Amino acid sequence: MGLFERFLTVWVALGIGAGVGLGLWLPGLFEAVAALEYAQVNLVVAVFIWVMIYPMMIQIDWHAVKDVGKRPQGLLLTLVVNWLIKPFTMAALGVLFFQHLFAPWVDPQSASEYIAGMILLGVAPCTAMVFVWSQLVKGDANYTLVQVSVNDLIMVVAFAPIAAFLLGVTDVTVPWETLVLSTVLYVVLPLGAGMLTRHLLLKRSAHALTNYVTALKPWSMVGLIATVVLLFGFQAQTIVEQPGVIALIAVPLILQSYGIFFIAWWGAKLLKLPHDVAGPACLIGTSNFFELAVAVAISLFGLNSGAALATVVGVLVEVPVMLSLVAIVNAWRPTDPHNLKI
Repeated sequence: MGLFERFLTVWVALGIGAGVGLGLWLPGLFEAVAALEYAQVNLVVAVFIWVMIYPMMIQIDWHAVKDVGKRPQGLLLTLVVNWLIKPFTMAALGVLFFQHLFAPWVDPQSASEYIAGMILLGVAPCTAMVFVWSQLVKGDANYTLVQVSVNDLIMVVAFAPIAAFLLGVTDVTVPWETLVLSTVLYVVLPLGAGMLTRHLLLKRSAHALTNYVTALKPWSMVGLIATVVLLFGFQAQTIVEQPGVIALIAVPLILQSYGIFFIAWWGAKLLKLPHDVAGPACLIGTSNFFELAVAVAISLFGLNSGAALATVVGVLVEVPVMLSLVAIVNAWRPTDPHNLKI
């Protein structure tokens, strides 16, 4: 690992500070950047995420993708955690904290909206950032692609019914533009570019491919830091004006992330998954598709609602929490090269 990757947590912390500082100093600039969106997807953030995941897409070997079906346990673990466990534990934590533990400090209406925002996060597994986390834990790029793709397909049919059931409403309209645009921007386009790049480089030599991927790796991390700066810059005013509320919402979200990770890790050990499959499988469930969650929260409850705020807090806590989980996965990497199962 290079200097930049080795101290990535430090750079992210500096990016958070820089984002909040710049957001307070130049609010007009961040408002202008925030306005550059379509279907609740910010186009500038999309570019930075694209920069992050493009290097990993180049590493995907399509001859190896077809072999994923020969070891379906990792895919099964991801699906069980994401769709049968995570939405319900998120709802349970929301009720526990905001209807009981935090009840003295939060009015009932706000509490119900915070719970709704948490539920929407819990029903939206990650689409884009998981490629970054997979790369940082040296995950199997081919397997990660299949895991994300299958999750996206299930999300099309499962998101609305599960969200409606847990929210206690009769109808949740899926913002199809957000879902489709995010999938195209974060998966289809970088995957297509990666396939083309890989094909052209391999026509020259395998060495050319390795050199190109190595040269791109720092840019992937730069894209991550730039995304952090923007996300925290967008919400700088909210962070300063409502630190107490943000802290309250962050507590169950952080507990959910670590709880889901350890449930998934226990499942991976039970299934004796290889480390490069287990790592990404556990991280997919702990990361969220925040664009979709934010879009639905705004459409159901309004832009200034507690539900929308809760989904935004999910964005703010995700990167620091995920980096800590990446560190855990790397620390638990098997040392025996002949036995890489966890």
